[in-house]
Amino acid sequence: MNKNAETYFTKGCGRCSLYDTPKCKVLNWKEALSILRKLLLTFPLKEESKWGSPCYTYNGVNVIMIQSFKAYCALMFFKGALIKNDQGVLTKAGENSNSAMQARFTHVDQVKKALPVLKSLIKEAMQIEKDGLKLMQTPSTIEMIPELKDVFKKNPSLKKAFESLTPGRQRGYHIFFSQAKQSATRIARIQKSIPAILAGKGLQD
Repeated sequence: MNKNAETYFTKGCGRCSLYDTPKCKVLNWKEALSILRKLLLTFPLKEESKWGSPCYTYNGVNVIMIQSFKAYCALMFFKGALIKNDQGVLTKAGENSNSAMQARFTHVDQVKKALPVLKSLIKEAMQIEKDGLKLMQTPSTIEMIPELKDVFKKNPSLKKAFESLTPGRQRGYHIFFSQAKQSATRIARIQKSIPAILAGKGLQD
């Protein structure tokens, strides 16, 4: 996985075998990403590399991330649910996302046209951090997958550590484990996450 924000724009995120090849999805959006990055760097945000992608932080807090997908590229606002979306630019980052919102683009011209709106959204995202606003956690019930139940039966200390995590961290793991289609993959994901769970860390800590 790429650990350098600068390298992301020239080689990709490094999360798949297409890294540093013409087929890399990041490189497909090279011009659009360059414009988005240039915009973000006009603000007092720190550019870092997290999860292989450029992440822009304010006082150590994640505010915005640049993302690249096959069908679109995007700016993802970590606390997007708190941002006024009067012009309808933002959309939920995912089916299970309660907080993150994305501004998605399928063509570089869309990025250029949206620059004034994006500036306003970035300013608001930063103000949210300056004001110390927090997202309200909405309780939700997620059915525990059988593979996780089996692991907990064999490892009671892991079950106790998992239940000690915040609801948001537990939810993140549940989603990550259950999204795998194959049982073997779900088990592998659980086993790989055990050290972090025992350390009291979330999936993205």
